[in-house]
Amino acid sequence: MQQENVRALAATILKRLLDGSGSLSFHLARHKEHKDYSLLQEICFGSCRSYYALEFLVDELLDKPLKKKDGDIKCLLIVGIYQLKELSIPDHAVLNETVSATQELNKTWAKALVNAILRNYLRQKESLGKSIETAPDNIQHSFPDWLLQRLNSVWPGQLKDILAGSNQRPPMTLRVNQGKTSRADLIESLAKNNINANAGELAETAIYLDKPKTVTEIPGFQQGLLSVQDEASQLAVELLRLESGHRVLDACAAPGGKTCHMLESECSLTRLVAVDLVPDRVERIRENLSRLSLQAVLHCADILDRDSWWDSELFDRILVDAPCSATGVIRRHPDIKLLRSKQDIQKLVVLQGQILETLWPCLEKNGLLLYATCSLLPEENDQQIERFLRSTDSAKYEGIAADWGVECRYGRQLLTGACEGPDGFFYSLLRKS
Repeated sequence: MQQENVRALAATILKRLLDGSGSLSFHLARHKEHKDYSLLQEICFGSCRSYYALEFLVDELLDKPLKKKDGDIKCLLIVGIYQLKELSIPDHAVLNETVSATQELNKTWAKALVNAILRNYLRQKESLGKSIETAPDNIQHSFPDWLLQRLNSVWPGQLKDILAGSNQRPPMTLRVNQGKTSRADLIESLAKNNINANAGELAETAIYLDKPKTVTEIPGFQQGLLSVQDEASQLAVELLRLESGHRVLDACAAPGGKTCHMLESECSLTRLVAVDLVPDRVERIRENLSRLSLQAVLHCADILDRDSWWDSELFDRILVDAPCSATGVIRRHPDIKLLRSKQDIQKLVVLQGQILETLWPCLEKNGLLLYATCSLLPEENDQQIERFLRSTDSAKYEGIAADWGVECRYGRQLLTGACEGPDGFFYSLLRKS
């Protein structure tokens, strides 16, 4: 039976994330029909974004730690304090609904505890705020300590901006389908519908909305005039230098933003093959292609198993949007703070290397492979490419002539920064000799 109390549901989702089960988008997708879905989404995203600071406050208010089996009650307290701290819901409503949630969690014994902790928070709000100001850096910035330390070691001068950028709400960014309309015309059309928007500075297809909208509220979406896609990932198509007649592979392609963008920009490709491992994600690619009236060859397959998707014909261009730590998109997926561990990074580095080694034989001589991640960590980016170049005689780094991001030895790195700006992303372009 679906939980009706949105606070109980939020606490349950948070507990599952902490147990390493699923992702926030996965859990929320199962409750899209909930009458309070927008509030559920807000509480879940906010509780993940501020988790370490909220947990600190809960621990300060508890006389003794809760037992492990009562982790859902701790999550409920985190959810409660997030509402009192950040949302404009009246305090009494937050208290009533959060206390009531104990019943749906089958822990009525916790009613008095939840009520007392939340009321104590309201009484001690000012002193608790000062406690956070003097707490360790990872509490102040609500970041996992291992990741904060790693980012500080590789981006010390930019750390403050990265943390602030990662903790803000992300912008809603659109990609203009230039085969059907121009950016200027689309911005004008949005303005006529009282939607304020600005052109992106890096990608000629990017538009930033002043305020996020559901796609059904955006004129032209259903007609295929635009798609939702961050500006950083819109840079891939220009870097690939697509030409008429090219055969192109989009590896790890879901949800299909770059697949569709490639087809929009160069409709006379001989063939575009898109591969992804997860059936639901391949279906997302199919839906996006259909809305935009585009065609590609889709394979639901393991990219490392070449025989399951490759017809042995070489590709002129390969896009490797590699599985990564996603440390550059925490503002969009704040559950990454809870889901990622230091140990995950090395596993991802190994997988990325295997993907590069598997796909390189599929590339035509003089062809280009674009390696991309939404990571800020050099072991997944510059160092990954350095290792590959060292072990692959036919691979040469093709410099990226651009004025965006930070120039690295073997690519360019965008860092998560200002609200109206791109996600954290890394690109490296390799040519086969």
